[in-house]
Amino acid sequence: MTTRAGARTLVGVGVGRRAVIGPVVLVRSPAPAPGDAPVLRDGTPVSAGALPGVVADAFAHVHADLADRAARASGSVANVLTATAQIASDPALIAGVQQKIAEGTAPVAAVHAVVDVFVDMFESAGGLLAERVIDLHSVRDRVIAAVLGLPAPGVPELTVPAVVVARDLAPADTAALDLDKVLAIVTELGGPTSHTAIIAGQLGWPCVVQVAGAGDLPDGATVLVDAQSGTIVVDPDPAAVAAVADRAAAEEILAHDNAPATTADGHGVDLLANIGTVADADLAAARTDARTVAGSGLFRTEVLFLNAQQAPTVEEQRREYAAALAAFGDRKVVVRTLDAGADKPLAFATLPDEENPALGVRGYRVRRVHPHLLSDQLTALADAAGEGGTQPWVMAPMIATVAEARAFAADARAAGIGTVGIMIEVPAAALRARDLLHEVDFVSIGTNDLAQYTMATDRLRGELADLLDPWQPAVLELVAQTARAGRELGKPVGVCGESAADPLMALVLVGLGVTSLSMSSGAVPAVRFALRQHTLEQCQAMARAALGADDPSRARRGVVELLEPRAVQLLS
Repeated sequence: MTTRAGARTLVGVGVGRRAVIGPVVLVRSPAPAPGDAPVLRDGTPVSAGALPGVVADAFAHVHADLADRAARASGSVANVLTATAQIASDPALIAGVQQKIAEGTAPVAAVHAVVDVFVDMFESAGGLLAERVIDLHSVRDRVIAAVLGLPAPGVPELTVPAVVVARDLAPADTAALDLDKVLAIVTELGGPTSHTAIIAGQLGWPCVVQVAGAGDLPDGATVLVDAQSGTIVVDPDPAAVAAVADRAAAEEILAHDNAPATTADGHGVDLLANIGTVADADLAAARTDARTVAGSGLFRTEVLFLNAQQAPTVEEQRREYAAALAAFGDRKVVVRTLDAGADKPLAFATLPDEENPALGVRGYRVRRVHPHLLSDQLTALADAAGEGGTQPWVMAPMIATVAEARAFAADARAAGIGTVGIMIEVPAAALRARDLLHEVDFVSIGTNDLAQYTMATDRLRGELADLLDPWQPAVLELVAQTARAGRELGKPVGVCGESAADPLMALVLVGLGVTSLSMSSGAVPAVRFALRQHTLEQCQAMARAALGADDPSRARRGVVELLEPRAVQLLS
């Protein structure tokens, strides 16, 4: 894509593939309120004795507003709003602020002081807790506004379709956007797995995060946002504008192509949808059919647990699983058992504090501390399958050893699960994939965590996104070794990480021997198009080119050079 000489270009980490052009609307940070700002009601200062009650009312108001938004949302948007609402109702947070006020601290200063303590705790914990710091800040700003009787901070009203630019966006801000007037989202902070990126992916908005200098863009400036390249071009030239229009027209055609997912020479590949809730399942199933999407390759069951104050009963789980299975009818549904732990804390099963939760008790390892959680879940899944007749494929996350794979398979089969698998997310599992596959029926590669553990890089650190690039040769080598083991044993090997949604990477994965790809349903058309333009032999040549490269950019370039000419414009 060309741009006028001297045109300003900002670079970040792209999430998605689309490119759009539109005016900038800046989301400005809330105006700082002094710590000793007076609390007034009808122009009269509130008495010291009444201040704790005013603060409690403010927290309750923020919680009710966020919970109401969550109830009116669906899928990932509802999940992240619910999580933020829970922060606003946290008894420890509220009590801490009230205690500070009782000791003589002004309300605004008290809110800041207690939230700062929680921020330090979350950042020290790392992982997904660190990602929730923005939620804490959002709750803080909303509570302070409610205490002072000011309008709640947030995104300005959008009067025309626009590119929303912010330092960062809290889930509540993102969910409040007018869906018909958002062209793209650009943030200075965040990462490709941040709440903003997740919601943008669900809603089909191109998104670019980690964009240094984005906050300096002037309101109303025309920008080209290209999620595929991770760039923002200010005042793009006519050629760039025309290229975006051509891409949009081509992708619109793809979205209405119902051809089955095969390579040009007829090699079939299951394209599947990632889901987290029954609402996600209903939406994905309604928008697709068995020819275009073969089912779900990743049902993240932890959503049901993370939003609960006590462990869901077997019956509650059975209803949820049965509804998700019913949504897809006879189509395949791959269910991941509870993937929670110190980085995704459970209100009803608190785990010991860990200095490095990404390397701690998470995923299948939670069974060591709370074995009933897994046994109840397996019972519920078997009951749900018996009710509707659809047999789910069930896999465990964070399996590292043959002994763990053997134990999970035994438990699952004893519960009545017919098709049992595991996630390949750590290098140890990939290196011994052949041995692990002797114990189970299939494996699915979670490329997000596999990249994190292979490259020793926190997947939520946006500034380290280059190390987490799925084209990293070491990561590709582990994927290749896993796929080779599946091929030799005649067992399915899927990919359900972000790699599956990249059409170029999809060609490589199929060339390596991967048999299914699971992604957001909106990413399916481009992946299907890529496969249909190339033979299996061409995919295998692309896989060899990627594996032979010594860095991610060379790996990607090597694949682009092998694309069919008719696919270059849309895929490169």
